[in-house]
Amino acid sequence: MVTDAWRPQINGVVHTLERLTENLKQHDVEVEFLTPNRFHTLPMPTYPDIRLALTTPGKVRRLIEASKTDHIHIVTEGPLGWMARRYCLTERLPFTTSYHTRFPEYVTARLPVPEDWTYGLLRSFHNSGQGTMVATPSLSEDLAGRGFDKLQPWTRGVDIAHFHPDKRTQLDFPRPIFLCVGRVAIEKNLPAFLDLDLPGSKVIVGEGPEFARLQARYPEAHFLGHRPNDELAAIYASSDVFVFPSRTDTFGNVIVEALASGTPVAGFPVTGPIDIVGDGVGGAVAEDLREAALAALKTDRHEARERAMRYTWKACTEMFLENIRTARASMPASA
Repeated sequence: MVTDAWRPQINGVVHTLERLTENLKQHDVEVEFLTPNRFHTLPMPTYPDIRLALTTPGKVRRLIEASKTDHIHIVTEGPLGWMARRYCLTERLPFTTSYHTRFPEYVTARLPVPEDWTYGLLRSFHNSGQGTMVATPSLSEDLAGRGFDKLQPWTRGVDIAHFHPDKRTQLDFPRPIFLCVGRVAIEKNLPAFLDLDLPGSKVIVGEGPEFARLQARYPEAHFLGHRPNDELAAIYASSDVFVFPSRTDTFGNVIVEALASGTPVAGFPVTGPIDIVGDGVGGAVAEDLREAALAALKTDRHEARERAMRYTWKACTEMFLENIRTARASMPASA
């Protein structure tokens, strides 16, 4: 697996790869990662927490060949991803990719670059492989409309034992408690949540480049920063509604973590929320986020937990392997 996203980053991509790797062992599949940790790096402009690998196509080639891999999966469209793609195309090797991040929207949020330009670049990147794995039906539909082909479904999972309603405790905030967990960054659209006129308390868990600015701008909200995984599970279960204000995520692992904890979810009717709770089971979606948050407050917590049961790491792993088999079977015999 070639990925430009890796530890010490804490995000959905890294979490998914780590859990996938654990479950692949049960299928006698060994994973070797090619990540920026193997190279000198420099900070990504406008997003310094992301480190970009400083290397050459030749070095990437040598590392891939030394691994004697059976299949190459390119996770991200960063420097390592592009170099691995070049190697696969040169050697006529089958490879798959996955679409984890709405990178065009992220770029446009920071720089005056039209989304269509970046989508064109990504379309070229992904369509040159044998399959592109996407997490939700709405994302697949959107990308197909933009000219992406060979799209493959690949769901996500949640640890339903760790994120559990039994971990509910008493938080020292006025109720109802509206929670948001994730990276405190511009693309997460946190002001859409923090600006809402809601009863009770707004709680933010996570760190990121916008933390200090938003904490100063919204002194009435409770910014808890990074919390250990056990404490995070208790915070999920002890909140009344989980609010997901992002419009650009491709899934939202935190959504299913909240649901597994028995906490209903509110979000916009966009990729992620609309796929997971868009039918009104386990939460609510609406263009008026306040309306969705108040509707979620009335949602049955047992139904929220039941909805999370759809998302298992076992199913995620089996879909991943089946996608690889399908992709390799589509490669011309002469390759």
